Amino acid sequence: ARQARGLVSLALTEERCEQLSLAPMVDPATSGSVKLSIEASTGIDTGISAVDRARTVRVAVASDAKPSDLVQPGHIFPVATLAGGVLIRTGAAEAGVDLATLAGLTPAAAFAEVLDAHGDLADAAALVEFADQHDLKVGRVTDLVDYRLNHSRTVEVIRRGAVPTQHGEFLLRVYRESTQGHIHLALSRGDVQTDTPTLVRVHTAASLRDLVAVTAADRASWSIQESLARIALEGAGVLVLINKEETDSDLLAQVDAALGSNLPDDSHKQGVGYSQVGMGAQILRDLGVGKIRLMGAPVKYNALEGFGLEVVEFIEPEFIKSGEVSKA
Repeated sequence: ARQARGLVSLALTEERCEQLSLAPMVDPATSGSVKLSIEASTGIDTGISAVDRARTVRVAVASDAKPSDLVQPGHIFPVATLAGGVLIRTGAAEAGVDLATLAGLTPAAAFAEVLDAHGDLADAAALVEFADQHDLKVGRVTDLVDYRLNHSRTVEVIRRGAVPTQHGEFLLRVYRESTQGHIHLALSRGDVQTDTPTLVRVHTAASLRDLVAVTAADRASWSIQESLARIALEGAGVLVLINKEETDSDLLAQVDAALGSNLPDDSHKQGVGYSQVGMGAQILRDLGVGKIRLMGAPVKYNALEGFGLEVVEFIEPEFIKSGEVSKA
């Protein structure tokens, strides 16, 4: 901690967090991954020293650890990782747990972000310099993603075949993901090559848009039929359908957006979390996609780089409103 100067966190599996009854630091509906800080309940002094924090970590990762072994708040910040690791979320916490698991150790990892001389997050060059100074190895999450994609993917094709649609014939692939057993679909047409920009839509369910064709008051997003039509028009492309359960909150958010309420619209952004991005990225990699012409509003997806994917263009849908053509 003294050298890295960043916050010391402890990556744990969700099962371990439940075992320890760790409460989320913020509203779990927003982000439940960061838990309220912890401290070992016995055997420590102030809790902030390196020795005390090391004990807290050892207590938390012990196989027989129980809630009474810890107190909250403390000086170690637990982070619950997603099942599937870096193949779902390309974060430091998932990388730590994946590395520990691959080494045959307890799936947990203490980690700290490295800050530069100005107090900002260190960039790649600064991290290499830091590693040289302290005789450390340097690893990239992208390398870990690549290794896991080659050895332990969380998605597999269980069905495939040509299917007719009102926009012509598409090749359907049915994927099952191993972490929760969900089924996802991919419809493709034409020649998909890694080095050639491919028309892509990664789509999650939104009832108002997909079933009733209602658009938000101030924007639109691609529907399934519009996506297939565009792919058919260009002759090649991929539509990935992510099977995500739509909650009551999701549906109400769509209604509020359609009615013009000043809330985040987002059938296509809302509900698209790390797990959806990671799942979609794995499927795109399996389909041979590398460079992406993404049908959707411009959003920065940092996690895609770890999967060897690059968005080279955003294609926003056009829709009619008040007699004018507007863009999403």
